[in-house]
Amino acid sequence: MNFILETERLYLRAFDLSDAEKFYELNLNPNVIKFTGNSAFKNIEEAKSFLEDYNDYKINGYGRWAVINKTSNQFIGWCGLKYNEIENETDIGFRFFEKEWNKGYATESATACLKYGFEILKLHRIIGRAMKENKASIKVLEKIGLTYESDCMFENNEAVIYKIEK
Repeated sequence: MNFILETERLYLRAFDLSDAEKFYELNLNPNVIKFTGNSAFKNIEEAKSFLEDYNDYKINGYGRWAVINKTSNQFIGWCGLKYNEIENETDIGFRFFEKEWNKGYATESATACLKYGFEILKLHRIIGRAMKENKASIKVLEKIGLTYESDCMFENNEAVIYKIEK
């Protein structure tokens, strides 16, 4: 495996086609995608197509990464940075299987991604977006050092933007 980041409990690596089934399963849970604006993939093939077409690594040199539990060697979700060309911003995002919630994985992986963004990618600012109702994600953004910047609309829902600058 070609890991990009390693934390105490996790490996982060680029997505590959072997992730299609887990990616499909992750988005099947309505609780997982409730605040994302995404819908479930129709089938594993659609998830595979998404992964085949995921070109953030080639275009921007970084993107969202698969999060692998070191102990079980299982895909437990994803975390990473995403460049938005229109807004010229990089945001941090994360999504985990519901059974993995409240174990600190989002905080642990997102902290590593921020460090990578500032130290390796030499970014000066990283934002995080969350729907106002998504208290758990807002809590993670605050735990990793982002501070409230403004309200916004996201997928026709009230949302907030948090930021961290170096």
